[in-house]
Amino acid sequence: MSSLTLIVVFTALSGVLSALAAGVFLALDARWRTAMLPHLVSFATGTLLGAAFLGLLPHALDGAGPGSAHRIGLALLCGILLFFLLEKFVLWRHCHDDPCEMHSPSHDVRDRASANLILAGDTFHNLLDGVLVAAAFMTNPQLGIVTALAVFAHEIPQEVGDLAILLHGGFSRARAMTLNLVSSLTSVVGGVIAYYALNTAMDVLPYALALAASSFIYVAVADLIPGLHRRVDMRASLGQVLFIALGVGLVYLTHQGMH
Repeated sequence: MSSLTLIVVFTALSGVLSALAAGVFLALDARWRTAMLPHLVSFATGTLLGAAFLGLLPHALDGAGPGSAHRIGLALLCGILLFFLLEKFVLWRHCHDDPCEMHSPSHDVRDRASANLILAGDTFHNLLDGVLVAAAFMTNPQLGIVTALAVFAHEIPQEVGDLAILLHGGFSRARAMTLNLVSSLTSVVGGVIAYYALNTAMDVLPYALALAASSFIYVAVADLIPGLHRRVDMRASLGQVLFIALGVGLVYLTHQGMH
């Protein structure tokens, strides 16, 4: 299959499966959800870190050529700072302070506004995921599959949270599922746009991989790991280490097995 076909197939699969998995997960009994969600987050952390350090960064360095390590490092640093600023902007827009202009005294209006904001933010996030997957597939199919796997793994817990917010914001279950699925499929649009853009500027591809790595590292370190640190008992900690290792191991075996 061509790179474009692989990009469309895997971004579509990742979007559809993560949205459906979130819907099924949310339908489970609350006790099962509470027990399983920390393990999903730990596993997603491992896949993100594994894809960034074992797949994306090595290929970015190889693709950029000798003497490029500092430039790739700079691209990685700029990417992390960029995602920090983007998240800061989203948090600023989504402030929870009482005087916040976005919020209405009505809880219903406030919940609806939060749901719409989450939907817009998730659409942009999925669009960017498509760009990252496309950059990986254009380097080689094995890296693309590993990257798509990492995107899928970290999308499930995020989609669960987003779907819960949409339902809390007053959307019906069917409407929330439909909007969440449409939002997830914007990754296909991002992938196609990136394919044509990067085809005309192949020299930029290693830096796009570094940007992808910075996104994965930032999400794992800034968003997922702090949540894991809220549970400090020995049993929970061992479980987190185990599922992070499983995530890293799956990425490693997938990447190695396809070479």
